[in-house]
Amino acid sequence: MTGSAKSADGCKVEVQINRDYRAEIPHIVNQLVQSCRQGECFTHVGCGLLPSREAVVDLVQRACRLLYPGYFIGQRLDEINLDYYLGQEATAFFEVLAWQLTLCIRHECLRYNLDCSHCEVRGQAEAIRFLQKLPELRLLLAKDVRAAYEGDPAAKSYDEIIFSYPGLFAVTVYRLAHQLFTQGLPLIPRMMTEYAHSLTGIDIHPGARIGESFFIDHGTGVVIGETTEIGDRVRLYQGVTLGALSLPREEVEFLRTKKRHPTIEDDVIIYAGATILGGETVIGARSVIGGNVWLTSSVPPDTRVFLKKPELIMRTKSAAGSRAAQS
Repeated sequence: MTGSAKSADGCKVEVQINRDYRAEIPHIVNQLVQSCRQGECFTHVGCGLLPSREAVVDLVQRACRLLYPGYFIGQRLDEINLDYYLGQEATAFFEVLAWQLTLCIRHECLRYNLDCSHCEVRGQAEAIRFLQKLPELRLLLAKDVRAAYEGDPAAKSYDEIIFSYPGLFAVTVYRLAHQLFTQGLPLIPRMMTEYAHSLTGIDIHPGARIGESFFIDHGTGVVIGETTEIGDRVRLYQGVTLGALSLPREEVEFLRTKKRHPTIEDDVIIYAGATILGGETVIGARSVIGGNVWLTSSVPPDTRVFLKKPELIMRTKSAAGSRAAQS
């Protein structure tokens, strides 16, 4: 048998094997369909169209261009084209946001069999309501930028902070999401903050309430829970957790709408790795919480909380070798 004939026979075998494997697919699909109909697994079949994750990311990027004009575009802005640029950006932002909010509202109505809330009209109304808050959000974020500059001697300029600080990006997205959250809109606020979380490692629930001049330094590993309340001029470092106490499973539903996370008053500094838990825990104004501290009880104002300095043991290689030789 020639080489070409052997090759042809081999191809026929491979084609048959491929057909045998593909023949299994209908059975697998049938099992998947049955699992959808049994109700034990999660599906989204027969419900309204969900908002798009890609569109939500696009909204965040568009919002950043509105909040920080000229920073995230490839063109020069000046007094002549500023009105035109912001008009174009605001109009495009409105169109995308209104449709995504419409999808969210419609989805809630259909999935939970609610009364008609005129989703398209409400989506546009809520989008305009949100846009009306952008000037206020710009002023609030300007204070966050200044807090970062004043709190970090490594910062060389405001531009550097806006361009590159993950803490500011996470706070920017949080403030956008929090506004939508306060408007009572589903899904999109959490989608926004989880997008920022995936990029920065900073997890801020959109329901948290955070005052002005807020600064997260470095940022990775920061967690701020849904019912956290943070005052003005607060500074957090990496690895800080403002969380809830662990609860028995049977209490979870009851506490879903209760305050579960701590309150941090004005001018508090919380250093790296600190964990503060519980809805009744209050950190008093102007207090300093040291690194790796674990707190489940309140701290009065003007208090410093630090771990006792651990005992350090230092041995040089030469000293260790000398002791080994003597023994």
